[in-house]
Amino acid sequence: MIDFKAILEKAESYRVEMSAFLRDMIRLPSESCNEKEVVLRIKEEMEKVGFDKIEIDPMGNILGYIGHGKHLIAMDAHIDTVGVGERDLWNYDPFEGYEDDEIIIGRGTSDQEGGMASMVYAGKIIKDLGLEDDYTLLVTGTVQEEDCDGLCWQYIIEKDKIRPEFVVITEPTSLNIYRGHRGRMEIKISTYGISCHGSAPERGDNAIYKMAPIINELKELHGNLKHDTFLGKGSLTVSEVFFSSPSRCAVADGCSISVDRRLTAGETYEYALEQIRNLDSVKAAGATVEMYDYKRPAYTGLVYPTKSYFPTWVLEEKHPACKTLVDTYKGLFNKKPLVDKWTFSTNAVSIMGRFKIPCIGFGPGHEDQAHAPNERTWKDELVKAAAMYAAIPLVYIQTIIHTSQG
Repeated sequence: MIDFKAILEKAESYRVEMSAFLRDMIRLPSESCNEKEVVLRIKEEMEKVGFDKIEIDPMGNILGYIGHGKHLIAMDAHIDTVGVGERDLWNYDPFEGYEDDEIIIGRGTSDQEGGMASMVYAGKIIKDLGLEDDYTLLVTGTVQEEDCDGLCWQYIIEKDKIRPEFVVITEPTSLNIYRGHRGRMEIKISTYGISCHGSAPERGDNAIYKMAPIINELKELHGNLKHDTFLGKGSLTVSEVFFSSPSRCAVADGCSISVDRRLTAGETYEYALEQIRNLDSVKAAGATVEMYDYKRPAYTGLVYPTKSYFPTWVLEEKHPACKTLVDTYKGLFNKKPLVDKWTFSTNAVSIMGRFKIPCIGFGPGHEDQAHAPNERTWKDELVKAAAMYAAIPLVYIQTIIHTSQG
């Protein structure tokens, strides 16, 4: 029998240490491709609490291991953040932050360094209470997620040659269990014209004018995209506009826009691209429609290019990974969890979306805090998440043993 009460009590005993560790991470700015200092701080904490092995791979992801069993279970937190935006919207310094008995404020508290703080102290709880079994727990602090969801795990799977049996995504879920989310892709649409002097625009061909009906038709397309009963509706929005022109006194000879396309169940990148290519306005303008490429160097200097496509994924409720988290939650908290989905995207787009490795979500913090000014998380959630992460591997081992015997 697993002593869930002892796990919860041990997690509570590390409330102060977890909070201090999280605040240390917040103090180290770690936007995508600039995560080196926070990675080194995480390594220091993993060493302090007694991880069995710690590695930093060539991309800069930190990989910490607890145990030596045959069943590899991973838990992931991306440790890069977005920028702080307009400083005047923050009531406190976004890096020094704020703390009281209940909350911690600062960039990265919910999205997503709070998950890392809870995972590291889950490792400590496992060691303290002797919860090791025939499993190895891999705790990953991954880079570049905010820039390119899942690129880090493309590298971990393809180059580090690591394939866990399942991965717990520790993005914020308000301590609910999330088993999927829509995918997404980044699309570029370009129109082409001929420049001329602005005093006689009839001599040229204005690329911006060609884009205008495309934007209007995209707005209409958004309302007619597919709907899934669990994941919800696909969506799109125009997120950026660019142009080229010899001067302000000239007709624009080029125009392009970025489209943020969210993909629900049954929508692939080919489908989404053809949908736009078949619009009357796109055909009339002779516009090109393509996916963006991502090839920004990691903080280590490594470049690992990919297409900006992030597939949809859903884990069935009856899957052992989902059952494990539900049973762990019930054991710790004596109530039934809410099983739901994220609105935004996570590293699971690669882990499960591309590579079919099962993913399940559970994290401290709230989704509506992501990218917001005065971002915050809750200390009670950090503690409860640490208890969950410490108990999940042992519950999983018992689940698969029971299943094999049943």
